[in-house]
This record gives sequence, structure tokens and C-alpha cells, in this order.
Amino acid sequence: MTEITATPAVRLLGLSKSYRKGREVVDAVSDVTLEVGERGMVAIVGPSGSGKSTLLHVIGGMDKPTRGDVIVAGQTVNRLSQADLTRFRRQTVGFVFQTFNLIPNLTALENVALPMEFNDVPKAARLARAKALLERFQLGPRLNHRPRELSGGEMQRVAIARAVANEPRLVLADEPTGNLDSHSGQIVYELLREISRERTVIVVTHAEDLAGLADRIIHIRDGRLTDTLLTPRLQRLSEKPGRV
Repeated sequence: MTEITATPAVRLLGLSKSYRKGREVVDAVSDVTLEVGERGMVAIVGPSGSGKSTLLHVIGGMDKPTRGDVIVAGQTVNRLSQADLTRFRRQTVGFVFQTFNLIPNLTALENVALPMEFNDVPKAARLARAKALLERFQLGPRLNHRPRELSGGEMQRVAIARAVANEPRLVLADEPTGNLDSHSGQIVYELLREISRERTVIVVTHAEDLAGLADRIIHIRDGRLTDTLLTPRLQRLSEKPGRV
């Protein structure tokens, strides 16, 4: 299945990922060809074991495909050297995980500022940006709280602020509401929608209702894309003259 967009931020060309399990070879992702445009929110939806998280990890350079190419922001990710791959993950992609992955002994402010330190941003500038992000995400009163002092929804908002701290072109979120109640999950998805106005956001989820907040839904089963749909909001835009 191929989906073509005018200005792709992500291109997957014949992408496959296989694992060996004993004597058996398991195809986690099979022959996926896909394009995702600049800006906007895409939801990859599928049941457990469908290959959606594997697909996300390959796009983000956390895993290498068995076959095919991954092109993000003009870079063929699977052909980068280890040093260039580290730089790619640090500068081009922001990750949001189901389990938050915050550093427990750092405050919210310090957690968000940390990725900028690896990009050699001066301390005053990174603290100022971290503070501005947390305030934007309604966490101003929680700047000096450590993860254990935050609710699940607050921790995930800190994690999203950390993911965009280096202003990446692409944000990848793997089941970001999996550990949250429905109200907190709704807030997180609305926040991801907000930041998708500035960059491309790809979210993996099994929750169809929350996926409906995305501009586009891609269904995956047994490692293969089964269909890709525009949500009603983007469908209305695409039907206007001059819009694709």
C-alpha cells in the first residue's frame, strides 16, 4: 500500500523487519511503503502484536530494518553510521514512551532541559526553554517537582516537553496514554495535536477513539498496512479547491 503526500517528512520504501525466534523467522513488519507529510498528526492503530511499535522504532532509528529504506527529513536512516545515527536521534526525532522514562532524581525542569545539554545549548538558554515549555503545557507550578511527586498525566506532559525540547521535525509517541486514565489520556492527545501544528507527530495506539483526534489513521495488522484513512477534519480540508 502506498500513500503519497506533497512534502514527505517520512518515506518508507519496501520496509520489512524480521526477528528470529528459535528456528522460526517472525515478520514483525512486512513490505511497508508509506509517505507522511510535514506537520500534522498520524495515528498508527492495531492490536497487540500487529507490528505498530516495531514500525515506530524503525522510523526513529532505534531498530534497523531487515529490508527496505527509512528516509526521514531527507536522511536514509538505516544507512547512517553509528555517530550520525546518534546525532539524528538527538536532533531530528523526539520520543514519547508509555512508561514516561523520566529520570527519577531530576526535577521536571531538569528532565526537560537535559536533551538540550547533549546538543550543547548553554545552560541559561536550556533552562529558559524548559521553563517556557512546561508553562505552555500547564505545568508551571510543577517545575521543581520530581517524577514521584507528579501524576501520570503530568509525567507524560513533562515527557512530551522533553521530546520537543530540541525542536525536532518528528515526534514519535508509543502508546502515550497506555498508563493513563481516560481524562488524562484525552489531555495528552490534545497536547500532541497542538504540537503537530509545528512538526510531524506519529502516534502508535490501540485506542480508536483517541486516534480519531489525528489527521490521518493508518491501520496495521500482522505487520502489513491494511488501510490508511483521512479523519473527517482532514477530509473536509482535502476536498476544498487547491488542497491536497
